[in-house]
Amino acid sequence: MKAVIKEENIMKEGRVKDKVFVTTDVGGTFTDLVYLSEDPKTGRQQLKTAKSDTTPPNFEQGVLNVMDKAQVDAKQIDVMAHGTTVVINALTERKGAKTALITTQGFRDVLEIGRGNRPDFFNLNYQKPPAYVPRHLRFEINERVNYHGEVTQALELLPLANIIRELEDKGVEAVAICLLNAYKNPQHETLLSNAINALTDKLEVICSHQISREWREYERTSTTVLSAYVQPIASRYLSRLHHGLQEKDFSGQLYVMQSNCGVDTLKSAKQVPITMVESGPASGIWGAAELGKIINEPNIIALDIGGTTAKCALISDGEVKITSDYYIEKSHLSAGYPIMVPVVDLVEIGNGGGSIAWVDDFNKLHVGPQSAGAYPGPVAYGKGGTAPTTTDANLALGRINPEFFCGGELKADMASVQTSLEKIAAPMGISTQDVARGIVRIANNNMVNALKLVSVNRGHDPRDFTMVAFGGGGAMHAAALAAELGIKRLIIPATAAVFSAWGMMMSDIRRDRLLTYLSPWEHQTLVFINEQMAQLYQELSDEFISENFTSKDTRFQFFGRFRYENQEHSIEVPLPLILNESSIDQVRESFQQLYKQEYTYNLDNEIELVGLHLVGKADVGKVKLAKQQQSGRLIAETIKGEREVDFAEDGVHTSVIYDGDLLEPMMAFSGPAIIEQTGTTIVIHPDQTVFLDEYSNVIVELLKNKGGEHV
Repeated sequence: MKAVIKEENIMKEGRVKDKVFVTTDVGGTFTDLVYLSEDPKTGRQQLKTAKSDTTPPNFEQGVLNVMDKAQVDAKQIDVMAHGTTVVINALTERKGAKTALITTQGFRDVLEIGRGNRPDFFNLNYQKPPAYVPRHLRFEINERVNYHGEVTQALELLPLANIIRELEDKGVEAVAICLLNAYKNPQHETLLSNAINALTDKLEVICSHQISREWREYERTSTTVLSAYVQPIASRYLSRLHHGLQEKDFSGQLYVMQSNCGVDTLKSAKQVPITMVESGPASGIWGAAELGKIINEPNIIALDIGGTTAKCALISDGEVKITSDYYIEKSHLSAGYPIMVPVVDLVEIGNGGGSIAWVDDFNKLHVGPQSAGAYPGPVAYGKGGTAPTTTDANLALGRINPEFFCGGELKADMASVQTSLEKIAAPMGISTQDVARGIVRIANNNMVNALKLVSVNRGHDPRDFTMVAFGGGGAMHAAALAAELGIKRLIIPATAAVFSAWGMMMSDIRRDRLLTYLSPWEHQTLVFINEQMAQLYQELSDEFISENFTSKDTRFQFFGRFRYENQEHSIEVPLPLILNESSIDQVRESFQQLYKQEYTYNLDNEIELVGLHLVGKADVGKVKLAKQQQSGRLIAETIKGEREVDFAEDGVHTSVIYDGDLLEPMMAFSGPAIIEQTGTTIVIHPDQTVFLDEYSNVIVELLKNKGGEHV
């Protein structure tokens, strides 16, 4: 897809003012780029965007390719932020390093035991997902630290030499160390790690306390193992990327997008790569939250539809929820694998533009989760794909212009699309048009269910929120999804096609420090809780100072994790940096409100503190949007023509086609309509109106929901 260059009235603030800022996001199908610089002739900010194919397994090549396509001069880049799918791909495709586990005597099988939380509860033949580390690569060592952090049995290092020899003989690349209660006292883990590094330099070693200081032995062990599993491949990938940039004479600062909606340094990302597990989705959701603040929309449902997956998250009062209760490969048939690091709270499903449609043995139509990816891609690409995808269905329904496919770079192979649809239509005894409608409706239904998981299932009414949709496919489906849920307003950002990359420009360095700390919530315990909070604050503050960030660059926020006494589930409540007497009642009241919203009831029990969560942010500069200027262009000048468009449940309508790259602020029109942009297509259904706001975001107002009632 060709690069799009626009001069926009954009300002920057912070540490990178008047510098060149580039962000890249590696997705399952495309690698996106956003470039922000100052035009030396006009003094105005120039925003450039580009897309190119993702290049597995050498993902860094896709980044270098998209830079070439956008004609970005690496020598001029001062700051670059990068998001990647390399970690999640290594985990789901089982392409990580051969990994071993060293744990406390008696806890070798904690990965096998896991939890009794099997989703398919009444299936007597249920099989737990296999551990990433087989039993013959799990080793025990004598030591013991109790739950107070007191050493009750000294660490015995004598057997370590034999263990190392066995690891090397078996070709192990990475070692995960997770000792009992190390979240409370990591002394033995540190000693063990140092001893291994003294005996060999052939193993990557990672300790549980480097990743998480929270309790739960199974979850902490799983997290450490998965981090060790991806560490060599992630480290090599980031090194290759950095080397490739340096060969282009890049000498600026490289940051890596994390799953907690912040960026971090290359060094930090290499040390604990598991924090990148959802880096791409996190940046898009953070971008939606920041955009909401700019346009005064604090309550948002963010929807990101790419080529492979659809992701959604809820933003309430401008805040993105971060959780450490995260799983990969969790489904209705599998308990999945826990990863106890701060991750944006989202729901992800295997439905994107490249999701493949297929028919089961009972002639029932399905869409996804298998994807055509970038290669061979949808049938319309003409690269050898034979199974129709959601993109192919949208082409068949007239929603996507075959002559402007992929921004005009490709002419869609409609003959092959028709053939692929006929293969599905024949056994089902229906027309190809009905198959295409069915594909889109099933894909939409899957996405509606995901949107309900982040809203209705968590005590929120989606009608109280605004939807922000982005990604290559977000604008294609969002109007129908919003109508289904009764959402009154839909926003398609001006940079929707590369919005995850754009979101990185709005991100700061963010580091989370989570610590399990059990304490009654009463006046007598405040002094001890304050001491623990002060220690956490000092550690993170010193870390920022060592990296040359001043107090003006940094800011901190504390949260406490509370629960009813003797219960299991906790709620995170904001805390001041220093607690005082009034904090007792204020926190208790906040907890009651948040608990009822989540679980629909309250108890008379006292509450207790179970953990502290400190968020530290360091400013590396972010984009500050200014209102866009109008050229005086008339709306009629943006019309490309008309065509018949099938809106599935809303019928077939003659629709006006608009050139989205020519639309300007304050323009308005009504559906049915199609807005064709270089990176995406926006589908406007009948009974929907459109106007462009002062920042060139497309605002869609929904006049009716699916039930026909005015909203």
